[in-house]
Amino acid sequence: MAQQLAIIVLVDIGNALEANSLRDNVYLFDNMKLHGSEGQGTGDLVTAIHGAYWRDGSQATEQVLNWLPYSLGSIPPTVPRGYESERARQSDVKALEELDAFSSKPDASDPAADLKEIRRAVGTRVKTTRRTKGRLSGQKVIDVTGEIITDASAGTYSYPAPVITDIYGQAVDEKIMYPAEYGSPDLVTDGWYWSATVDSSRPGTYSYSMRIQLHRLVQRGSEALWEPVNMTCESALKVTSEPKYNGFTGTGMGVLPIESSSQGAEYFQQSGSQEPGLVAEER
Repeated sequence: MAQQLAIIVLVDIGNALEANSLRDNVYLFDNMKLHGSEGQGTGDLVTAIHGAYWRDGSQATEQVLNWLPYSLGSIPPTVPRGYESERARQSDVKALEELDAFSSKPDASDPAADLKEIRRAVGTRVKTTRRTKGRLSGQKVIDVTGEIITDASAGTYSYPAPVITDIYGQAVDEKIMYPAEYGSPDLVTDGWYWSATVDSSRPGTYSYSMRIQLHRLVQRGSEALWEPVNMTCESALKVTSEPKYNGFTGTGMGVLPIESSSQGAEYFQQSGSQEPGLVAEER
């Protein structure tokens, strides 16, 4: 089985939209820091890719990369997938309750204040367009704490997660890597992610570009909508002839070493046994 490496693409969306550039507004991380990757946490990440064989001389397989885009200062990707829709539903229920209470008042002393409170509870529902239907449909504008926002002019709202729409450049043109977008049940990435297989037998440094789609909240008359904005981000792979190795054992793929005195060591000495519970029963 090929080693899988993850590359986190963390985007400061608010500043990127203001500067109209991802330069200095994207932070890249991978899990090859201890294996030679450079520029961790910056926009100049160079991902280390080790060679096509293991330290014992046996042939290894291609390297597999997975890109995971996230938004800095937005709703964490670990909240449930339907969180925004649930918050929109809750705000509708609250507004209806307040409207019912308002209509039941025999003599409202300050009806303007009551209506303002109802409007605050309703929030701003983002208009769905052909480009934003699906994951952004029916949502309301919320901040990073999940509170409904009525006035988005303050700019304190949570942006939708960035979306990688293409990976291209030198590394692709020279067939060092074959990127593609895949679908999966993964709830964190909304079921879609970019992955690539890398030819680790051709040492050298190869650049590549990512086309990333952000969303800007704009007001069109009485309606708010997420307007897609496409930007590009540069990164690179450094393929070396150094052998691949397991970071824990310093060798190739296989089980982790267990001291003979450690609990469970006896289990692995049982020939043909796969169930720890069976070992206990046999004693």
